[in-house]
Amino acid sequence: MHSDDTDELETVGSTLNEILNVHTTLEVRRTVVNVIDTIVKRAARLAGAGIVAILQKMELDTPGLIHEKRTVVAISGSLYQKYEKYQLYLKQVVTELLGSYVVIIQFPDASGIGAALLADTTA
Repeated sequence: MHSDDTDELETVGSTLNEILNVHTTLEVRRTVVNVIDTIVKRAARLAGAGIVAILQKMELDTPGLIHEKRTVVAISGSLYQKYEKYQLYLKQVVTELLGSYVVIIQFPDASGIGAALLADTTA
């Protein structure tokens, strides 16, 4: 529903009608989209805050990591991959808090590769 770009928000209306059996006005459909946007933005900002906190901790251990070198954060998962607005909001908050030195890229199985790298360094 969040990506509904029709003038009358037809996808929002039909989804609410089919799932909740609720008939809506355009004003109600706009409100629903605004609520969805607020929730998605908050979720992305919370996830971004976690990324920022980890990077700031890493900066304490390795001075210059964030603001002197380009730092790449690899991320995987269907939410990030398929939800463009979530992806946009997540990138915005990391850039807002740390600047453009940090780049977030989508990488298949990022968590598995990260775990393998960590296991290799502790062996």
